[in-house]
Amino acid sequence: MKTYISPAQRPDTETVVAVGSFDGVHLGHQALLARLKERARHYRVPSVVYTFDPPTRVLTQGVEFLSTLPEKLDLLTRYGIDEVIAVPFTHEFAARPKEAFLDDLRTLRPLALVVGEDFHFGQGRAGGLSDLKGVSADVVALPMHSLSGEDIKSTRIREMLAVGDVEGASRFLGRHYDAQGVVVRGDQLGRTIGYPTANVRVPEGKALPLGVFAARTIMDGVSYPGMANVGFRPTVNGRELRFEVNLFDFSGDLYGQEVQVKFWHFLRGEQRFGGLEELKAQLALDARNARERLKD
Repeated sequence: MKTYISPAQRPDTETVVAVGSFDGVHLGHQALLARLKERARHYRVPSVVYTFDPPTRVLTQGVEFLSTLPEKLDLLTRYGIDEVIAVPFTHEFAARPKEAFLDDLRTLRPLALVVGEDFHFGQGRAGGLSDLKGVSADVVALPMHSLSGEDIKSTRIREMLAVGDVEGASRFLGRHYDAQGVVVRGDQLGRTIGYPTANVRVPEGKALPLGVFAARTIMDGVSYPGMANVGFRPTVNGRELRFEVNLFDFSGDLYGQEVQVKFWHFLRGEQRFGGLEELKAQLALDARNARERLKD
């Protein structure tokens, strides 16, 4: 998949274009991508996703993001998109008049445009579907995708994650929610009680579910069962948010490794214990529960 940061960078050829933030690339986004690919096959031209980095609401509303740009690009590659234009989304870009955005789209020479039916753009969200028809005669506006009567939105997925509902988030995503990061050195407390953990550093602003979870950690193409904890570690008077994973039946040095952690099942919320022995007993129970959940 080819990637650009500006429409002007790509070759001067006809395309079919889908526009949106695609934060999380959830089931609604996947429906839009499927229509993009269908129209691209119809016209026999490249499928192009025009997206924003960071997602628009991250900049305008200060929300956390579901997928970093590398995570988003990885997902779009897996869904078979030919090209992605990931425009740096700044306050200056957001303040551009709608005509400037329409000029960007004209540069892509779209035979068809695929968007959500509530898509707006330009300063003050002044642009809408009627404006897009001045760029391409074939404008596909998909309605909101829903599951079990509930609209699938990135906002709703963030709400689920905030209360540890990773299974609900996974249903809306069509896959297990995950976070990718680098293992960094911690205080090595876990190994003193028999549960060594890898401290995973993710980009600031990445949405993480709070609590203890059954999880799988992917490293060098190998999936390791285990459990993950996201929280402040009240038993040891922790003051900063930590993201830690314990890999079952694994030994080795993980420092500096790039890992992907997939959240499988919520085990419990974070809690304060009377001491390390009490914590150790709870971790043993968590591990048994996690192994049971991960068997399938």
